[in-house]
Amino acid sequence: MVEPSISRALDLQFQGDWGMANFHRVCGWLSQELGSHSSRGSRFAIQNGTGGSDALLRVHAREIDIAVTTPSYFATMAAAGVGPYAGKPIDDLRGLAVIPQTDRLAFAIDPKLGLTTFKEIRAARPALRIAVCNEEAGNLIGFATQRLLEAAGLGRETIESWGGSFVETDRPEQSLALAATDTSVNAFVQEAIMTPWWRDTLAKRGFALVPLDDDIIADLGARFGFRSATIAPGYFDSVTNPVTALDFSDFLVFTHADLPDDVARAAAWALTETRHLFERQFAHIPVRNSPVTYPLDPPTMAKTPIPLHPGAAAHYRDAGYLS
Repeated sequence: MVEPSISRALDLQFQGDWGMANFHRVCGWLSQELGSHSSRGSRFAIQNGTGGSDALLRVHAREIDIAVTTPSYFATMAAAGVGPYAGKPIDDLRGLAVIPQTDRLAFAIDPKLGLTTFKEIRAARPALRIAVCNEEAGNLIGFATQRLLEAAGLGRETIESWGGSFVETDRPEQSLALAATDTSVNAFVQEAIMTPWWRDTLAKRGFALVPLDDDIIADLGARFGFRSATIAPGYFDSVTNPVTALDFSDFLVFTHADLPDDVARAAAWALTETRHLFERQFAHIPVRNSPVTYPLDPPTMAKTPIPLHPGAAAHYRDAGYLS
């Protein structure tokens, strides 16, 4: 396959994560490859984000050219004008690729409380001190967490009326560190279940996962398009039965409709044809514990939940990745 060649200097703005997680790795990989296939003098900047809707809004505003978000299917909320984008649908976002990874957003509670279902929690009305990500500044983990709790009958006003409270952080590992070390925290809601933070927290404190009920999933699906997924028995030592949680899988690499076709095509080429450069950063981690599901599969990468950019689609078609 012929490598792309862009005969001009590029000046692109990327948005990743808080600075040290996997979105920045994707942006660094992609900016390096675009720099290698464009004229000298090209410039690329990777800006930090807040882990959520700010990336989509900034791409829409043309402040950012290429960004990464997760879970990938949450981008459909922007097109539908629901959730963080209520009343303001965004129809000019375009996909470059999906980077597959398996993740869940789950609720965990201290087993010392003796509560195993949301029905039991509502009946007992315990004073829960819940570690969560902050919903402010567009954090999609925080947004999904609060909507999940509301659907479960554990919204902020309810928790506070029981004498409970929330301990809010910006990043997942901060939240899990609190759950692991602060004995006043007796519940948490978080994603990134493949990380050592999750395993360490469950091992240190014995937190038990509470499965989502069908009515919770139905409510979240109807309002926001959220979907459920399972944490399989044995995934954690303490999980002996399947646990229903929110699906929080896959990274979406996306752009705006005005990105030149040749740049979008080169980006899609880089993401698929140099995927080994990205995969080898995770090869030392067993796949079940890896934040990226390797080996990357180009036909799967082409299935973005928002329309593909025409330039990216052209690469996928020419490479035989689109049927």
